[in-house]
Amino acid sequence: MKLDIERVVSTLCEVAPPPAPLHEPRFGNAEAEMVVNCLEDGWVSYYGAYVNRFEEELAAFCGVNHAVATVSGTSALHAIIHMMGIGHGDEVLAPALTFVASINAIAYTGAVAHFVDAEDTTFGIDAGKVAEHLHRVSERRDGTLYNKETGRRIAALMCMHVFGHPSDLDALTGVCEEFGIPLIEDAAEALGSFYKGAHVGNRGYLSALSFNGNKVITTGGGGAILCNDDALAERARRITTTARVPHPYEFSFDEVAFNYRMPNINAAVGCGQMLLLPGYLEKKRRLAVRYAEAFSEVEGIRHVSEPADCVSNYWINVLLLDPGYEDNRVPVLEAAHAVGLGARAAWIPVSQLKMYADCPRMDLSVTENLYDRIINVPSSPHLADGE
Repeated sequence: MKLDIERVVSTLCEVAPPPAPLHEPRFGNAEAEMVVNCLEDGWVSYYGAYVNRFEEELAAFCGVNHAVATVSGTSALHAIIHMMGIGHGDEVLAPALTFVASINAIAYTGAVAHFVDAEDTTFGIDAGKVAEHLHRVSERRDGTLYNKETGRRIAALMCMHVFGHPSDLDALTGVCEEFGIPLIEDAAEALGSFYKGAHVGNRGYLSALSFNGNKVITTGGGGAILCNDDALAERARRITTTARVPHPYEFSFDEVAFNYRMPNINAAVGCGQMLLLPGYLEKKRRLAVRYAEAFSEVEGIRHVSEPADCVSNYWINVLLLDPGYEDNRVPVLEAAHAVGLGARAAWIPVSQLKMYADCPRMDLSVTENLYDRIINVPSSPHLADGE
């Protein structure tokens, strides 16, 4: 079926006047003042007051006991998977509809991603389909879950809150409990998103955030590990600071670990951004309303709203083509780019990338169909004010 592409693009331009990148950072005076303070004090690496302050403010905002700031969201996920003892001979159930970094973090440990399908409401993992799949392909040996087809241990389930929309955490934790595996939350895109009143990142054994330059707030590059367990938090701090044994002048280390802690200068930017976060989230919700209203009467395409019982941060606003309109995706993207709008497609399903082509997988038909129908549109907070 044919979409009125000219109308779609003109409607986009009404909400996001071009030129409009997909998502761009904005900064206030506080970030500059704090960075200058770092430079003047000389504390620019991961030892410094702003790292501790950023972690404390982040934990308080997310409603968790601990946040451990890292150099990226990918490094946070890698450290999490390593901490859980996952590696060679293991599989991690993971979405095919995600940014490749989620799956790379699994591969870094030597483990293998086992791709599972999405649901078309939240874009997150379809817990019901995963449970059915596991009943077919898994078996328990001495209390441990194994893939009957590959012989590998199924070590965890990693969910991802796609575009900031919370996954169905009740259903996912139910699957994890039924099959005796831990849940990892990839909340890289979901700072400011809530599931049934609780910030995402509270259900996972461990969870990860990202503060890349295109996220709701940014530290330039950065991420964080979230958890509620004191011992896990202490372990996360050690594993991300090269496992150095405390000593006033000797440099000794007691295990292979990573140089993954966030530098103080980046944390200073993060502290300034935390002051702006409530305003950013309010503006992004207003922008989502504008998109929803603008496309409410455009045939063949609709704005995707937050799931029931959830509050989404609307990190990236999504327009979803109706079934039958898939062939219009590329023409819409090309027309949008021609007028200066930074619209983009969803990620190519990671299961289709050559380095992961041999990974085990379930039926991924919903993921593949969503890829054909998703159009991401400019979502910078200031667009809510017509800027």
